[in-house]
Amino acid sequence: MESYARGETDPPLLDQTIGANFEATVAAHGDREALVEVATGRRWTYAELDRDVDALAIGLIRAGIGKGDRVGIWAPNCAEWTITQYATAKIGAILVNINPAYRTHELAYALNQSGVKLLVSAEEFKGSNYRAMVEEVRPNVPTLDEVVFLGSPEWTEHNVHDPGVTLLELLTWTLQPDDPINIQYTSGTTGYPKGATLSHRNILNNGYFTTELINFTEHDRLCIPVPFYHCFGMVMGNLGCTTHGATMVIPGPGFDPSATLRAIAEERCTGVYGVPTMFIAMQNAPDFADHDLSSLRTGVMAGAVCPVEVMKRCINDMNMTEVSIAYGMTETSPVSCQTRSDDDLDRRTATIGRVHPHVEIKIVDPLTGETVERGQPGEFCTRGYSVMLGYWDDPEKTAEAVDADGWMHTGDLAEMREDGYCNIVGRIKDMVIRGGENIYPREIEEFLYTHPDVEDVQVIGVPDEKYGEELCAWIRMRPGSTPLDADAVRAFATGKLAHYKIPRYVLLVDEFPMTVTGKIRKVQMREETTARLGLDRPAGPEEEQH
Repeated sequence: MESYARGETDPPLLDQTIGANFEATVAAHGDREALVEVATGRRWTYAELDRDVDALAIGLIRAGIGKGDRVGIWAPNCAEWTITQYATAKIGAILVNINPAYRTHELAYALNQSGVKLLVSAEEFKGSNYRAMVEEVRPNVPTLDEVVFLGSPEWTEHNVHDPGVTLLELLTWTLQPDDPINIQYTSGTTGYPKGATLSHRNILNNGYFTTELINFTEHDRLCIPVPFYHCFGMVMGNLGCTTHGATMVIPGPGFDPSATLRAIAEERCTGVYGVPTMFIAMQNAPDFADHDLSSLRTGVMAGAVCPVEVMKRCINDMNMTEVSIAYGMTETSPVSCQTRSDDDLDRRTATIGRVHPHVEIKIVDPLTGETVERGQPGEFCTRGYSVMLGYWDDPEKTAEAVDADGWMHTGDLAEMREDGYCNIVGRIKDMVIRGGENIYPREIEEFLYTHPDVEDVQVIGVPDEKYGEELCAWIRMRPGSTPLDADAVRAFATGKLAHYKIPRYVLLVDEFPMTVTGKIRKVQMREETTARLGLDRPAGPEEEQH
Protein backbone atom coordinates (compact mmCIF):
# COMPACT_ATOMS: atom_id res chain seq x y z
CA MET A 1 0.00 0.00 0.00
CA GLU A 2 1.24 3.49 -0.81
CA SER A 3 2.31 5.92 1.91
CA TYR A 4 -0.62 8.27 1.33
CA ALA A 5 -3.50 9.23 3.63
CA ARG A 6 -6.35 11.73 3.62
CA GLY A 7 -7.93 13.04 6.81
CA GLU A 8 -11.60 12.87 7.73
CA THR A 9 -13.82 15.69 6.45
CA ASP A 10 -16.42 15.86 9.21
CA PRO A 11 -16.95 18.30 10.85
CA PRO A 12 -16.40 20.73 7.96
CA LEU A 13 -13.78 23.47 7.91
CA LEU A 14 -14.67 26.73 9.63
CA ASP A 15 -15.31 29.25 6.86
CA GLN A 16 -14.84 32.36 9.03
CA THR A 17 -12.32 34.99 9.96
CA ILE A 18 -10.78 34.76 13.43
CA GLY A 19 -12.75 37.85 14.51
CA ALA A 20 -16.09 36.47 13.34
CA ASN A 21 -15.44 33.15 15.05
CA PHE A 22 -14.39 34.88 18.27
CA GLU A 23 -17.54 37.03 18.28
CA ALA A 24 -19.70 33.94 17.79
CA THR A 25 -18.01 32.38 20.84
CA VAL A 26 -18.61 35.58 22.84
CA ALA A 27 -22.29 35.49 21.86
CA ALA A 28 -22.60 31.87 22.97
CA HIS A 29 -20.39 31.92 26.07
CA GLY A 30 -20.10 35.57 27.14
CA ASP A 31 -20.31 34.82 30.87
CA ARG A 32 -17.79 31.97 30.84
CA GLU A 33 -14.20 32.58 31.88
CA ALA A 34 -12.03 33.18 28.81
CA LEU A 35 -8.59 34.14 30.09
CA VAL A 36 -6.68 33.83 33.36
CA GLU A 37 -3.23 35.32 33.95
CA VAL A 38 -2.07 33.45 37.04
CA ALA A 39 0.96 35.64 37.82
CA THR A 40 -1.16 38.79 38.26
CA GLY A 41 -4.49 37.23 39.20
CA ARG A 42 -6.26 39.01 36.33
CA ARG A 43 -9.32 37.32 34.84
CA TRP A 44 -11.63 37.96 31.90
CA THR A 45 -14.96 36.48 30.89
CA TYR A 46 -15.48 36.19 27.13
CA ALA A 47 -17.61 39.36 27.19
CA GLU A 48 -14.90 41.27 29.12
CA LEU A 49 -12.14 39.98 26.86
CA ASP A 50 -14.13 41.03 23.79
CA ARG A 51 -14.46 44.57 25.19
CA ASP A 52 -10.69 44.80 25.76
CA VAL A 53 -9.93 43.34 22.34
CA ASP A 54 -12.22 45.90 20.70
CA ALA A 55 -10.68 48.73 22.74
CA LEU A 56 -7.20 47.88 21.44
CA ALA A 57 -8.52 47.34 17.90
CA ILE A 58 -10.03 50.86 17.95
CA GLY A 59 -6.75 52.27 19.27
CA LEU A 60 -4.81 50.56 16.47
CA ILE A 61 -7.14 51.96 13.81
CA ARG A 62 -6.77 55.45 15.31
CA ALA A 63 -2.99 54.94 15.17
CA GLY A 64 -3.28 54.45 11.43
CA ILE A 65 -3.21 50.64 11.33
CA GLY A 66 -5.41 49.08 8.66
CA LYS A 67 -5.94 45.83 6.79
CA GLY A 68 -2.66 44.24 5.72
CA ASP A 69 -0.43 46.51 7.85
CA ARG A 70 2.12 44.62 9.93
CA VAL A 71 1.99 44.89 13.71
CA GLY A 72 4.91 43.26 15.51
CA ILE A 73 4.71 41.78 18.98
CA TRP A 74 7.87 41.15 21.01
CA ALA A 75 6.94 39.94 24.47
CA PRO A 76 6.77 36.84 26.65
CA ASN A 77 3.42 35.19 27.38
CA CYS A 78 0.98 37.63 28.96
CA ALA A 79 -2.67 38.64 28.65
CA GLU A 80 -1.71 41.60 26.45
CA TRP A 81 -0.17 39.20 23.92
CA THR A 82 -3.51 37.41 23.59
CA ILE A 83 -5.47 40.69 23.42
CA THR A 84 -3.13 41.95 20.68
CA GLN A 85 -3.56 38.68 18.77
CA TYR A 86 -7.34 39.04 18.59
CA ALA A 87 -7.36 42.83 18.13
CA THR A 88 -5.12 42.63 15.06
CA ALA A 89 -7.18 39.72 13.71
CA LYS A 90 -10.41 41.72 14.06
CA ILE A 91 -9.09 44.62 11.97
CA GLY A 92 -7.16 42.52 9.46
CA ALA A 93 -3.68 43.70 10.51
CA ILE A 94 -0.99 41.06 10.10
CA LEU A 95 0.53 40.09 13.45
CA VAL A 96 4.29 39.50 13.26
CA ASN A 97 5.43 37.16 16.05
CA ILE A 98 8.93 37.98 17.32
CA ASN A 99 10.68 35.45 19.54
CA PRO A 100 11.35 36.93 23.04
CA ALA A 101 14.81 35.34 22.90
CA TYR A 102 15.75 37.37 19.81
CA ARG A 103 18.45 39.99 20.17
CA THR A 104 19.29 43.07 18.12
CA HIS A 105 20.61 41.24 15.04
CA GLU A 106 17.48 39.07 14.70
CA LEU A 107 15.03 41.77 15.81
CA ALA A 108 16.20 44.23 13.17
CA TYR A 109 15.97 41.57 10.48
CA ALA A 110 12.40 40.53 11.38
CA LEU A 111 11.16 44.14 11.61
CA ASN A 112 12.70 45.10 8.28
CA GLN A 113 11.88 41.95 6.35
CA SER A 114 8.18 42.10 7.23
CA GLY A 115 7.90 45.89 7.15
CA VAL A 116 6.49 46.29 10.66
CA LYS A 117 4.62 49.60 11.05
CA LEU A 118 3.82 49.41 14.78
CA LEU A 119 5.62 47.32 17.38
CA VAL A 120 4.08 46.19 20.66
CA SER A 121 6.95 45.34 23.01
CA ALA A 122 7.61 44.30 26.58
CA GLU A 123 9.85 46.61 28.62
CA GLU A 124 12.10 43.76 29.75
CA PHE A 125 12.15 40.02 30.31
CA LYS A 126 14.64 37.70 32.07
CA GLY A 127 17.06 40.55 32.60
CA SER A 128 16.96 41.68 28.97
CA ASN A 129 16.27 45.36 28.37
CA TYR A 130 13.86 45.32 25.42
CA ARG A 131 13.49 49.10 25.43
CA ALA A 132 17.25 49.59 24.95
CA MET A 133 17.38 47.01 22.16
CA VAL A 134 14.41 48.61 20.37
CA GLU A 135 16.06 52.03 20.59
CA GLU A 136 19.27 50.56 19.16
CA VAL A 137 17.64 49.06 16.06
CA ARG A 138 14.87 51.62 15.49
CA PRO A 139 16.93 54.05 13.36
CA ASN A 140 17.58 51.20 10.93
CA VAL A 141 13.91 50.21 10.47
CA PRO A 142 12.37 52.85 8.17
CA THR A 143 8.85 51.34 8.17
CA LEU A 144 8.53 51.45 11.98
CA ASP A 145 6.27 54.42 12.78
CA GLU A 146 5.50 53.65 16.40
CA VAL A 147 6.60 51.49 19.33
CA VAL A 148 4.19 50.84 22.20
CA PHE A 149 5.64 49.34 25.38
CA LEU A 150 3.32 47.19 27.49
CA GLY A 151 2.29 48.95 30.69
CA SER A 152 3.36 52.37 29.43
CA PRO A 153 1.07 55.43 29.17
CA GLU A 154 1.10 54.89 25.39
CA TRP A 155 -0.30 51.37 25.87
CA THR A 156 -3.14 52.80 27.95
CA GLU A 157 -3.81 55.44 25.29
CA HIS A 158 -4.04 52.75 22.60
CA ASN A 159 -6.77 50.93 24.52
CA VAL A 160 -9.81 53.08 23.77
CA HIS A 161 -12.68 52.30 26.14
CA ASP A 162 -15.11 54.81 24.67
CA PRO A 163 -18.82 53.90 24.84
CA GLY A 164 -19.44 56.46 22.10
CA VAL A 165 -17.55 54.53 19.44
CA THR A 166 -17.75 50.93 18.24
CA LEU A 167 -15.26 48.92 16.26
CA LEU A 168 -17.92 48.21 13.64
CA GLU A 169 -18.24 51.94 12.90
CA LEU A 170 -14.50 52.28 12.27
CA LEU A 171 -14.04 49.16 10.14
CA THR A 172 -14.44 50.47 6.59
CA TRP A 173 -12.92 47.39 4.96
CA THR A 174 -14.03 43.77 4.67
CA LEU A 175 -12.04 40.72 5.70
CA GLN A 176 -11.92 37.25 4.14
CA PRO A 177 -10.86 33.89 5.64
CA ASP A 178 -8.03 33.60 3.10
CA ASP A 179 -6.49 36.97 4.01
CA PRO A 180 -2.99 36.83 5.57
CA ILE A 181 -3.19 37.49 9.31
CA ASN A 182 0.06 36.21 10.84
CA ILE A 183 3.79 36.04 10.05
CA GLN A 184 5.96 33.63 12.03
CA TYR A 185 9.70 33.46 11.53
CA THR A 186 11.32 30.07 11.05
CA SER A 187 15.09 29.74 11.08
CA GLY A 188 16.32 29.63 7.51
CA THR A 189 18.91 27.33 5.97
CA THR A 190 20.24 30.34 4.03
CA GLY A 191 21.33 32.13 7.19
CA TYR A 192 18.23 34.25 7.80
CA PRO A 193 14.77 33.31 9.08
CA LYS A 194 11.86 33.08 6.65
CA GLY A 195 8.48 34.60 7.45
CA ALA A 196 5.80 31.92 7.11
CA THR A 197 2.62 33.82 6.23
CA LEU A 198 -0.59 32.29 7.55
CA SER A 199 -4.25 33.12 6.91
CA HIS A 200 -7.35 33.17 9.12
CA ARG A 201 -8.38 29.86 7.50
CA ASN A 202 -4.95 28.30 8.17
CA ILE A 203 -4.66 28.94 11.88
CA LEU A 204 -8.32 29.15 12.94
CA ASN A 205 -9.00 25.66 11.61
CA ASN A 206 -5.76 24.14 12.83
CA GLY A 207 -6.41 25.37 16.37
CA TYR A 208 -9.99 24.11 16.15
CA PHE A 209 -9.15 20.60 14.90
CA THR A 210 -6.17 20.10 17.23
CA THR A 211 -8.49 20.62 20.21
CA GLU A 212 -11.39 18.76 18.57
CA LEU A 213 -9.17 15.67 18.59
CA ILE A 214 -8.72 15.97 22.37
CA ASN A 215 -12.50 16.42 22.80
CA PHE A 216 -12.48 20.06 23.88
CA THR A 217 -15.68 21.85 24.94
CA GLU A 218 -16.51 25.10 26.70
CA HIS A 219 -15.98 23.26 30.01
CA ASP A 220 -12.25 22.78 29.41
CA ARG A 221 -9.48 24.88 30.96
CA LEU A 222 -6.11 24.77 29.19
CA CYS A 223 -2.81 25.58 30.88
CA ILE A 224 -0.54 27.14 28.22
CA PRO A 225 3.14 27.27 29.29
CA VAL A 226 4.33 27.00 25.67
CA PRO A 227 5.26 30.32 24.01
CA PHE A 228 2.65 32.40 22.18
CA TYR A 229 5.21 33.43 19.54
CA HIS A 230 5.08 29.79 18.33
CA CYS A 231 2.03 28.21 16.69
CA PHE A 232 1.95 25.86 19.69
CA GLY A 233 0.86 28.71 21.97
CA MET A 234 -1.14 31.09 19.81
CA VAL A 235 -2.79 28.56 17.46
CA MET A 236 -3.09 25.20 19.22
CA GLY A 237 -3.46 27.03 22.55
CA ASN A 238 -5.36 30.30 22.18
CA LEU A 239 -7.33 29.56 19.00
CA GLY A 240 -7.90 26.00 20.17
CA CYS A 241 -9.61 27.43 23.25
CA THR A 242 -11.57 30.31 21.71
CA THR A 243 -13.04 28.15 18.93
CA HIS A 244 -14.60 26.01 21.69
CA GLY A 245 -15.39 28.61 24.36
CA ALA A 246 -12.74 27.05 26.65
CA THR A 247 -10.55 28.92 29.15
CA MET A 248 -6.95 29.99 28.40
CA VAL A 249 -4.74 29.85 31.50
CA ILE A 250 -1.34 31.59 31.35
CA PRO A 251 0.83 30.11 34.16
CA GLY A 252 3.65 32.64 33.74
CA PRO A 253 5.62 34.76 31.25
CA GLY A 254 8.16 31.97 30.66
CA PHE A 255 8.13 28.28 31.46
CA ASP A 256 8.63 27.38 35.10
CA PRO A 257 7.79 23.79 36.10
CA SER A 258 6.55 24.55 39.62
CA ALA A 259 4.52 27.57 38.50
CA THR A 260 2.91 25.45 35.78
CA LEU A 261 2.01 22.68 38.22
CA ARG A 262 0.62 25.26 40.64
CA ALA A 263 -1.50 26.85 37.90
CA ILE A 264 -2.92 23.46 36.88
CA ALA A 265 -3.87 22.68 40.47
CA GLU A 266 -5.23 26.08 41.48
CA GLU A 267 -7.14 26.72 38.26
CA ARG A 268 -8.37 23.11 37.96
CA CYS A 269 -7.04 22.85 34.42
CA THR A 270 -8.25 19.94 32.31
CA GLY A 271 -5.39 20.13 29.81
CA VAL A 272 -1.77 21.24 29.56
CA TYR A 273 0.59 21.66 26.59
CA GLY A 274 4.33 21.18 26.42
CA VAL A 275 7.39 19.87 24.61
CA PRO A 276 8.86 16.70 26.18
CA THR A 277 11.51 18.66 28.12
CA MET A 278 8.72 20.65 29.82
CA PHE A 279 6.90 17.49 30.92
CA ILE A 280 10.21 16.01 32.14
CA ALA A 281 10.88 19.18 34.15
CA MET A 282 7.40 19.11 35.69
CA GLN A 283 7.59 15.42 36.55
CA ASN A 284 11.01 15.89 38.19
CA ALA A 285 10.12 19.09 40.04
CA PRO A 286 10.84 18.72 43.81
CA ASP A 287 7.28 19.81 44.63
CA PHE A 288 5.56 17.59 42.01
CA ALA A 289 3.74 15.52 44.64
CA ASP A 290 2.46 18.66 46.39
CA HIS A 291 0.11 19.60 43.54
CA ASP A 292 -3.35 18.11 43.00
CA LEU A 293 -3.45 17.30 39.27
CA SER A 294 -6.69 15.30 39.44
CA SER A 295 -8.48 17.83 37.22
CA LEU A 296 -6.22 16.98 34.26
CA ARG A 297 -7.65 14.87 31.47
CA THR A 298 -5.73 15.70 28.33
CA GLY A 299 -3.10 17.84 26.65
CA VAL A 300 -0.73 17.88 23.71
CA MET A 301 2.95 17.00 23.60
CA ALA A 302 4.80 18.14 20.49
CA GLY A 303 8.10 19.60 19.29
CA ALA A 304 10.26 16.49 19.71
CA VAL A 305 10.04 12.71 20.09
CA CYS A 306 8.29 11.67 23.30
CA PRO A 307 10.14 9.15 25.52
CA VAL A 308 7.97 6.22 26.59
CA GLU A 309 8.58 6.72 30.31
CA VAL A 310 7.59 10.38 30.09
CA MET A 311 4.32 9.46 28.36
CA LYS A 312 3.62 6.78 30.98
CA ARG A 313 4.07 9.33 33.76
CA CYS A 314 1.78 11.80 31.95
CA ILE A 315 -0.94 9.16 31.95
CA ASN A 316 -0.32 7.57 35.35
CA ASP A 317 1.07 10.40 37.51
CA MET A 318 -0.51 13.47 35.85
CA ASN A 319 -3.94 11.92 35.08
CA MET A 320 -3.59 12.80 31.38
CA THR A 321 -5.36 9.68 30.15
CA GLU A 322 -6.27 11.35 26.85
CA VAL A 323 -2.91 13.06 26.16
CA SER A 324 -2.11 13.47 22.47
CA ILE A 325 1.08 13.68 20.38
CA ALA A 326 1.14 16.20 17.52
CA TYR A 327 3.55 16.78 14.65
CA GLY A 328 3.83 19.68 12.27
CA MET A 329 5.73 22.79 11.28
CA THR A 330 5.09 26.52 11.30
CA GLU A 331 4.50 26.46 7.53
CA THR A 332 1.52 24.11 8.02
CA SER A 333 -0.26 26.10 10.73
CA PRO A 334 1.24 23.84 12.39
CA VAL A 335 -0.28 20.34 12.86
CA SER A 336 -0.37 17.70 10.10
CA CYS A 337 -0.49 14.52 12.21
CA GLN A 338 -1.90 13.82 15.66
CA THR A 339 -2.61 10.80 17.82
CA ARG A 340 -6.20 10.32 18.94
CA SER A 341 -7.37 10.36 22.55
CA ASP A 342 -8.18 6.63 22.53
CA ASP A 343 -4.88 5.50 20.95
CA ASP A 344 -2.83 2.90 22.81
CA LEU A 345 0.54 3.66 24.43
CA ASP A 346 2.48 2.29 21.45
CA ARG A 347 0.85 4.72 19.03
CA ARG A 348 1.29 7.60 21.47
CA THR A 349 5.00 6.98 21.99
CA ALA A 350 6.26 5.24 18.84
CA THR A 351 4.50 7.49 16.32
CA ILE A 352 3.57 11.10 15.58
CA GLY A 353 -0.03 10.10 14.94
CA ARG A 354 -2.07 9.90 11.77
CA VAL A 355 -3.25 12.46 9.26
CA HIS A 356 -5.19 15.49 10.55
CA PRO A 357 -8.76 16.27 9.40
CA HIS A 358 -9.05 17.95 5.98
CA VAL A 359 -5.36 17.34 5.25
CA GLU A 360 -3.50 14.97 2.90
CA ILE A 361 -0.08 13.48 3.64
CA LYS A 362 2.32 11.34 1.63
CA ILE A 363 5.86 10.00 1.97
CA VAL A 364 7.95 10.40 -1.19
CA ASP A 365 11.35 9.37 -2.45
CA PRO A 366 13.43 12.58 -2.07
CA LEU A 367 15.18 11.96 -5.38
CA THR A 368 12.33 10.85 -7.65
CA GLY A 369 9.31 12.40 -5.92
CA GLU A 370 7.46 9.08 -6.23
CA THR A 371 5.24 8.01 -3.30
CA VAL A 372 6.94 5.13 -1.47
CA GLU A 373 5.34 1.98 -0.08
CA ARG A 374 4.25 1.95 3.56
CA GLY A 375 7.13 1.07 5.86
CA GLN A 376 9.67 2.72 3.54
CA PRO A 377 11.37 6.01 4.53
CA GLY A 378 11.00 9.16 2.47
CA GLU A 379 10.26 12.85 2.71
CA PHE A 380 7.08 13.82 4.58
CA CYS A 381 4.82 16.02 2.42
CA THR A 382 1.45 17.54 3.25
CA ARG A 383 -1.28 19.38 1.37
CA GLY A 384 -4.53 21.09 2.30
CA TYR A 385 -6.05 24.14 3.97
CA SER A 386 -3.17 24.21 6.50
CA VAL A 387 -0.35 24.96 4.04
CA MET A 388 0.88 28.55 4.41
CA LEU A 389 0.18 31.27 1.87
CA GLY A 390 3.96 31.46 1.38
CA TYR A 391 7.09 33.00 2.82
CA TRP A 392 6.64 36.75 3.21
CA ASP A 393 8.09 38.60 0.23
CA ASP A 394 10.08 35.54 -0.88
CA PRO A 395 8.44 33.77 -3.85
CA GLU A 396 11.64 31.89 -4.64
CA LYS A 397 11.87 30.20 -1.23
CA THR A 398 8.10 29.57 -1.31
CA ALA A 399 8.42 27.73 -4.63
CA GLU A 400 11.22 25.60 -3.17
CA ALA A 401 9.01 24.54 -0.25
CA VAL A 402 5.56 24.22 -1.86
CA ASP A 403 5.41 22.45 -5.22
CA ALA A 404 3.13 23.25 -8.16
CA ASP A 405 0.52 20.77 -6.89
CA GLY A 406 0.33 22.44 -3.47
CA TRP A 407 2.38 19.89 -1.52
CA MET A 408 4.51 21.29 1.30
CA HIS A 409 7.87 19.52 1.38
CA THR A 410 8.87 19.40 5.03
CA GLY A 411 12.48 18.19 4.74
CA ASP A 412 11.70 15.56 7.37
CA LEU A 413 12.35 11.87 6.66
CA ALA A 414 9.39 9.79 7.78
CA GLU A 415 7.81 6.36 7.49
CA MET A 416 4.09 5.54 7.33
CA ARG A 417 3.13 2.31 9.06
CA GLU A 418 0.53 -0.10 7.66
CA ASP A 419 -2.05 1.40 10.04
CA GLY A 420 -1.45 4.91 8.64
CA TYR A 421 0.46 6.16 11.68
CA CYS A 422 3.75 7.90 10.93
CA ASN A 423 7.26 8.14 12.41
CA ILE A 424 9.92 10.77 11.89
CA VAL A 425 13.18 8.92 11.23
CA GLY A 426 15.56 11.74 10.40
CA ARG A 427 16.01 15.02 8.57
CA ILE A 428 16.99 15.71 5.01
CA LYS A 429 18.37 19.05 6.04
CA ASP A 430 20.78 19.52 8.92
CA MET A 431 18.24 21.05 11.26
CA VAL A 432 19.00 20.66 14.95
CA ILE A 433 16.12 20.28 17.41
CA ARG A 434 17.18 21.51 20.84
CA GLY A 435 14.47 21.21 23.49
CA GLY A 436 11.72 21.71 20.90
CA GLU A 437 13.43 24.67 19.18
CA ASN A 438 14.28 24.15 15.52
CA ILE A 439 17.75 25.51 14.79
CA TYR A 440 19.35 25.74 11.36
CA PRO A 441 23.16 25.65 11.57
CA ARG A 442 23.61 27.88 8.52
CA GLU A 443 22.15 30.89 10.35
CA ILE A 444 24.65 30.46 13.19
CA GLU A 445 27.52 29.82 10.77
CA GLU A 446 26.72 33.07 8.92
CA PHE A 447 26.81 34.95 12.21
CA LEU A 448 30.07 33.39 13.44
CA TYR A 449 31.70 34.28 10.10
CA THR A 450 31.40 37.92 11.23
CA HIS A 451 33.98 37.29 13.98
CA PRO A 452 37.27 38.79 12.74
CA ASP A 453 39.35 35.77 13.85
CA VAL A 454 37.13 33.08 12.29
CA GLU A 455 38.30 31.84 8.91
CA ASP A 456 35.71 29.09 8.47
CA VAL A 457 33.04 27.50 10.64
CA GLN A 458 30.63 24.58 10.54
CA VAL A 459 27.88 24.02 13.12
CA ILE A 460 26.34 20.63 13.89
CA GLY A 461 23.97 19.06 16.38
CA VAL A 462 25.37 16.55 18.87
CA PRO A 463 23.52 14.31 21.34
CA ASP A 464 22.40 15.79 24.64
CA GLU A 465 20.54 13.96 27.38
CA LYS A 466 18.50 16.95 28.53
CA TYR A 467 17.68 18.79 25.29
CA GLY A 468 17.93 15.98 22.76
CA GLU A 469 20.59 17.89 20.84
CA GLU A 470 23.10 20.66 21.55
CA LEU A 471 25.15 22.77 19.17
CA CYS A 472 28.83 22.33 18.45
CA ALA A 473 30.86 24.73 16.30
CA TRP A 474 33.90 23.48 14.40
CA ILE A 475 36.05 26.59 13.86
CA ARG A 476 39.11 27.13 11.70
CA MET A 477 40.98 30.17 12.99
CA ARG A 478 42.70 32.81 10.87
CA PRO A 479 46.53 32.44 10.91
CA GLY A 480 48.09 34.32 13.83
CA SER A 481 44.77 34.96 15.62
CA THR A 482 43.98 34.20 19.26
CA PRO A 483 42.24 30.80 19.57
CA LEU A 484 38.58 30.91 20.60
CA ASP A 485 36.92 28.67 23.14
CA ALA A 486 33.26 28.12 24.04
CA ASP A 487 33.28 31.01 26.54
CA ALA A 488 34.70 33.42 23.97
CA VAL A 489 32.11 32.37 21.37
CA ARG A 490 29.36 32.77 23.95
CA ALA A 491 30.60 36.25 24.85
CA PHE A 492 30.68 37.23 21.17
CA ALA A 493 27.14 35.92 20.51
CA THR A 494 25.40 37.00 23.73
CA GLY A 495 23.02 39.86 23.06
CA LYS A 496 23.08 39.20 19.33
CA LEU A 497 21.79 35.63 19.05
CA ALA A 498 19.03 33.90 21.02
CA HIS A 499 20.60 31.91 23.88
CA TYR A 500 19.52 28.55 22.44
CA LYS A 501 21.41 29.29 19.19
CA ILE A 502 24.76 29.84 20.93
CA PRO A 503 26.98 26.74 20.54
CA ARG A 504 27.63 24.90 23.77
CA TYR A 505 30.77 23.22 22.41
CA VAL A 506 33.60 24.63 20.30
CA LEU A 507 36.26 22.55 18.58
CA LEU A 508 39.22 24.21 16.84
CA VAL A 509 40.23 22.32 13.68
CA ASP A 510 42.60 22.66 10.75
CA GLU A 511 40.18 21.18 8.23
CA PHE A 512 36.68 19.73 7.81
CA PRO A 513 35.90 16.23 6.55
CA MET A 514 34.91 16.51 2.88
CA THR A 515 33.38 14.31 0.20
CA VAL A 516 35.23 13.83 -3.09
CA THR A 517 32.98 16.49 -4.61
CA GLY A 518 33.98 19.02 -1.94
CA LYS A 519 30.85 18.88 0.26
CA ILE A 520 31.19 19.03 4.04
CA ARG A 521 30.51 15.63 5.66
CA LYS A 522 28.44 16.70 8.68
CA VAL A 523 27.54 13.09 9.49
CA GLN A 524 31.24 12.33 10.01
CA MET A 525 31.65 15.55 12.02
CA ARG A 526 28.83 14.48 14.35
CA GLU A 527 30.39 11.05 14.85
CA GLU A 528 33.84 12.49 15.57
CA THR A 529 32.47 15.15 17.93
CA THR A 530 30.37 12.63 19.84
CA ALA A 531 33.44 10.43 20.34
CA ARG A 532 35.87 13.28 21.18
CA LEU A 533 33.57 14.84 23.76
CA GLY A 534 32.36 11.54 25.17
CA LEU A 535 28.74 12.39 24.40
CA ASP A 536 27.84 8.77 23.73
CA ARG A 537 28.15 8.25 27.49
CA PRO A 538 25.17 9.18 29.71
CA ALA A 539 25.74 12.66 31.08
CA GLY A 540 24.28 14.36 34.11
CA PRO A 541 21.68 17.06 33.52
CA GLU A 542 23.18 20.51 33.16
CA GLU A 543 21.67 23.90 33.64
CA GLU A 544 20.63 25.67 30.45
CA GLN A 545 23.15 28.26 29.33
CA HIS A 546 21.61 31.73 29.08
